[in-house]
Amino acid sequence: MEQNLRKRETMHRLCAKGLEIFHKKGYYNTSLDDILKELSLSKGAFYHHFKSKEDFFIYILQNLIVQKVYVLLVEPLNTQENPLPVILDSLENALESGKSNEMVYGFMLNDFLTEFNKRNAEISSYLKDILKVWEVNLVSVLKRGKIDGYIGRHVDCEGVATYIIASYMGMRTLLIENTNRQLKYQYIQQLRHYFNSIEERTVMA
Repeated sequence: MEQNLRKRETMHRLCAKGLEIFHKKGYYNTSLDDILKELSLSKGAFYHHFKSKEDFFIYILQNLIVQKVYVLLVEPLNTQENPLPVILDSLENALESGKSNEMVYGFMLNDFLTEFNKRNAEISSYLKDILKVWEVNLVSVLKRGKIDGYIGRHVDCEGVATYIIASYMGMRTLLIENTNRQLKYQYIQQLRHYFNSIEERTVMA
């Protein structure tokens, strides 16, 4: 039990550091020697856990980025209440995570999607699947909101989900280089106005 716990802690440390390296330098500008040096690993120790640099990166995607996106943006959608305030709160909380020292795992996605586009179909597919999980859950909770009378019957749930993801990913990218809290406030306020416009009027009365 204790040995398994130590192994998990070691793997998490390796992956967190590996993700930091990949994001800072870019996947294709990061050599295996860079990884070994930063992680203080021998080649033998690395290949004991991973088959290749690509295998290491995919493991990071599956175990760090997916987990982070799920906790911040998917898990909160498991609600029977009006989904619009819940979605708004989840986005605001996920934006706030960029202020801590913790790596903002979920929102390196834009950078990696751009880097791997047309260069590595397998990794691009993994990255797109992460967004797809979020999209599917958004559409599901929005449709439930329509059935429960929280969201107007005319609303295109797929279109709303696409807008939420695109606007959020764009804002996440802007906030990486901009610490102006006013930017986040303006975004959340505009999103709140938009959500008010798609609410069922009888709910708002």
